[in-house]
Amino acid sequence: MERILIIGGGIAGTATALGLHKAGFDVSVHEAHPDTAEDIGAFLTLASNGMRALAQLGASDAVTAIGFPLRSLCLLDAQGGEVAHAPMGEADDVLLRYRCLRRGELNAALQGEAVRRGIRITHGTRLVSFENGPDQVTARFADGSVATGELLIGADGLNSAVRRSIAPGAEPVYAGQRVFYGYTRSAQVADGTGHITMVRGSKASFGYAVSPDREAYWFARVAAEALSGTELANPETSHRRDQLVEMLRADATPAAGIVAAATDGIMATNATELPPGTPWRSGRTLIIGDAAHAASPATGQGASMALEDAVILAKSLRDAPDTESALSLYEEFRRPRVEHNITVSGQISRGTHTPSRTGSAPAPQRPGEDTLMSQLEWDIDLRTVSGGTDGAGTPESTGN
Repeated sequence: MERILIIGGGIAGTATALGLHKAGFDVSVHEAHPDTAEDIGAFLTLASNGMRALAQLGASDAVTAIGFPLRSLCLLDAQGGEVAHAPMGEADDVLLRYRCLRRGELNAALQGEAVRRGIRITHGTRLVSFENGPDQVTARFADGSVATGELLIGADGLNSAVRRSIAPGAEPVYAGQRVFYGYTRSAQVADGTGHITMVRGSKASFGYAVSPDREAYWFARVAAEALSGTELANPETSHRRDQLVEMLRADATPAAGIVAAATDGIMATNATELPPGTPWRSGRTLIIGDAAHAASPATGQGASMALEDAVILAKSLRDAPDTESALSLYEEFRRPRVEHNITVSGQISRGTHTPSRTGSAPAPQRPGEDTLMSQLEWDIDLRTVSGGTDGAGTPESTGN
């Protein structure tokens, strides 16, 4: 295979470009947005499995230069009492610790690393259509440009244009919660940095982490009807702040005070997911990341799962004898794990699943953890590794 086209320069697309380039493929990225700042306001956590994938891509330095590490999780009840405080992920390994960072900064860091390695990223190229041929796929863009390759990878997110062509009936569905994100500078909380605090409130799930410069990164998840398009488009911060504060004041926790002192705009979105069983490929076309397996943000695994995709797809294409075998191998490894995450995260969002009361991430059942490590290890031929690992995530974490 000589050339691979990637549609979408977000986390999944750019990380996949890094993996394919490392595996020796000629890869180009086509991003519809004019710059790297897509969704710059929201933040996320990268879990240890995501950080492990980054290490295999050789991109740890680019990401640990931004954000801040998280070593433990503190769990509070609605009265503010500490239920648990436990290590989170691989806290003792500086490269594998959970990390809290702004999504836009992560995008920019990954794209900067890709450009440094000589990978072509073209901004402002919105996909219009593509055609699968016997030997290549042709992509056409809104600016009139055309690109061809032996494989097209759709990493174009929740509202993927590539998915609409592969699986026109597969649409995201509401997972039962509204999600809000915000920041509070000089947060009046006793917490130091290095851990994330989760609050099991009576009316909302809340979480926050304090950066080294005392800025609280926070989120709230509220069970309610989906926000309308008008509500999503209205960035009026004071209204959102007042609504959240009223809800959070029902509990004796730091949550209401943190939101009341929020210093920037409060972002709002609906928790959504793609139904398990969504088709991922057709001919010389494959979808990955949120385009293929978006989950609600309750487990906080969206970005980490996308980084796993990047490594395992690159290894599949490197190790398998042909494209069809490679894509089959990739799907065999990825589908059980990511669909487990969709199911568990959706259950938490809908209140039909009770997360572990230890406050720490539930360990995958053996051999899942060891198998995942082998799948991600760059120097191990993927064909020698067992497939189908369990999903893993942090209960009630910060989101994708």
